[in-house]
Amino acid sequence: MTETDTAVHDLYRRLIDAWNGRRPDEYAALFADDGAIVGFDGSTATGRKEIAEHLGDVFGDHPTARYVTKVRAILAIGADGAVLRAIAGMIPPGQDRLNPELNAVQCLTAERDGSDWRIVLFQNTPAQYHGRPHLAAEHTAELEALPGGA
Repeated sequence: MTETDTAVHDLYRRLIDAWNGRRPDEYAALFADDGAIVGFDGSTATGRKEIAEHLGDVFGDHPTARYVTKVRAILAIGADGAVLRAIAGMIPPGQDRLNPELNAVQCLTAERDGSDWRIVLFQNTPAQYHGRPHLAAEHTAELEALPGGA
């Protein structure tokens, strides 16, 4: 892994850890000033304050599922940018197995800000694989093979 790959992978891991820990301020702090999210349901929020408020509402309204993720690729965009692509699944509260209906494909775009990396855009898209149930099953099986993916 390159230095950029390592930094962006760590940024993504901290994002997922903040979600799983239900810490909206920590999650939002990982974004650029004008960074944005596109959520699983299509909702959007822009800027750290709006992202923290949005996730505070999400976490306050109901228990959230825990992500299990696998990074598929990190692609450099020049010296100061990168795109990370990952697959994700979710384990609902009170359960110990992934719910395949909550599988997603995630994309994180990051930029170097001095010596730090910040998220410019994080998009979480449902992975429904219309008409291709074998792809949905492969997605789930790949995540179930990971530690914590049971």
